[in-house]
Amino acid sequence: MRRFALLFAVALLPDTGIAAPSLERGEYLVQGPAGCGNCHTPIGPNGFDMSQDLGGRLVDKNPAFTAIAPNITPGSRIAGWSDADLVHAIREGLRPDGTLIGPPMPFAMYRGLGDEDLASIVLYLRSIPAVEHDPGKSEYNIPLPPAYGPPVDSVTPPPRGVSVEYGAYLAGPVSHCMECHTPMGPQGPLLDTRLGAGGFEFHGPWNVSVAANLTNGPDGLADYSDDEIKNMLRGQRPDGTTMLPPMPYPYLAKMTPEDMDAIVLYLRTLPALPDHE
Repeated sequence: MRRFALLFAVALLPDTGIAAPSLERGEYLVQGPAGCGNCHTPIGPNGFDMSQDLGGRLVDKNPAFTAIAPNITPGSRIAGWSDADLVHAIREGLRPDGTLIGPPMPFAMYRGLGDEDLASIVLYLRSIPAVEHDPGKSEYNIPLPPAYGPPVDSVTPPPRGVSVEYGAYLAGPVSHCMECHTPMGPQGPLLDTRLGAGGFEFHGPWNVSVAANLTNGPDGLADYSDDEIKNMLRGQRPDGTTMLPPMPYPYLAKMTPEDMDAIVLYLRTLPALPDHE
C-alpha cells in the first residue's frame, strides 16, 4: 500500500527535476515547519496529546463558526480517499464530495504548496498510526465561497536553500506565517496591501494573542537581531519570557538551521508597515 502511494505521488509530479517525494520529507514538514499538529492534535493539560497525534480537535469557537480540525490519520475517513483526493483537499479545500473545507485552514497559502512537498505530506499521513478519534464537525454561520480559486494543476517551488525566494515559500505556503500575521479584511487576509503587518487577534485559554508585525520597520522586526528573531520563532522573547500560543513554536523549533535562516532572510525584505492604519 505504501509503495503504491509512493508511485502515485511520484506520478503527480511533472518532469521538472525536483526531488521525488519521500516519507522523510513529509515527516519533516508535518512535524516541523508546516506544524499540522498545532491544529490537528488534541491538547491536554500538559500540552499536545501525542498519543492522539493528528487525531483532530476543536480549534476555535466564535460567532462566525465552530472550527474543528478533523482527524487526518488513517483512522479517519481520509483512509477511503485517494491520494489525489487528499492533495485536492489540502491544497484547494475541496473534499471528494465537492463540499468546501472552511476556515481557519490557510488555503490562501496552501494553494502554493509545491507538488513534491504536498506528495510527501500525503505519503507521511498515510504512514502514521491510525487514531480512533472523532472530534466532530465544523459549523459555519457565515457563507463560504464555492471555491478558493481556480483549480491548481501543478506548483514548482523555488529551489531549497538560504534564499529570499525559498524563505518566502517557507513563510507562506509551508508555515503560513504570512496569513496569520496579516490583518484580515472582509474577504480574508489583506495580502496585497498589508502583508505581515500583524494585528490579528487569537482568543483561547491563554486569553488573547495578537499576531506581531513582521515587517522590517520600527513597529516590526527592525530593532531585533537575526538570532533574536530565530529565538522568537522557537517561542522565547529577547527578555527570556515565553511567547503565547497559538503559534506552533514546538514545530518551528524543529526547522533546520538553513530553513530558519531563509525565513529570517525573507522577513528582512518585507517593506516597513505600521501596526495600524
